[in-house]
Amino acid sequence: MELDKKVLGSITLKEIIGAHPPIHDMDMVLEETLDVLLVNLKLCHYSKERLKEILDAQKAADTMVNCRPGAMALAQGKIQLYNKYNKRYLLAIADKLG
Repeated sequence: MELDKKVLGSITLKEIIGAHPPIHDMDMVLEETLDVLLVNLKLCHYSKERLKEILDAQKAADTMVNCRPGAMALAQGKIQLYNKYNKRYLLAIADKLG
């Protein structure tokens, strides 16, 4: 099911666009998730091909979150938070690709 698709680490689309967790908890969850992803990115020796796959997957997740029909009626605060953290992750991946 699309709502159970992971869009940033273990965070699912349902968590971003749904009512639970509330926005104040989501900020902390996103921050912790991004920290783990950045550490993994730093410590793991991914090939350039794997980094490109990760980058493409994150871009696809970004599209899934931001281009949903009726997205303007969804949890805009959480979507904006997701965009903030996903952008940081995308930049980190791009930097690692060089």
